[in-house]
Amino acid sequence: MAEGAAVNRYDYAADAWQGPPPDAVGWWKSQIPDRNEGKKHWAPNDVMLHFWDELADQPNKQDMRYVLTLLLIRRECFDWRKRSPTHKAGGVGGILSPPRNHVRNSRVIPEPQRVDEIQQELAALLQ
Repeated sequence: MAEGAAVNRYDYAADAWQGPPPDAVGWWKSQIPDRNEGKKHWAPNDVMLHFWDELADQPNKQDMRYVLTLLLIRRECFDWRKRSPTHKAGGVGGILSPPRNHVRNSRVIPEPQRVDEIQQELAALLQ
């Protein structure tokens, strides 16, 4: 509403709305989206770890296993220990320890064009 030189916004609950006041500059209806709408509901950690194990035997899926490893690190399913600053062996800045007695695998970074495909496939499999 225009109030002198200022234009002020007023919000109304749907049940309190009587229509726009006569001196309104504009009005619109909106709805607050549901927090869980569109949110991915991933599989439990043990299911993801089982799938991670299965991917070890599929050479053409090692880039997917790499992305799944990153997701499992984020979920704190793996132990990530930073290397000391004096470590001279090269490589990435830490040591990844899989839970339990999982098979270690070499790091396979996916090609950029494959990243979206991997995310969609993981989402379909693990939701």
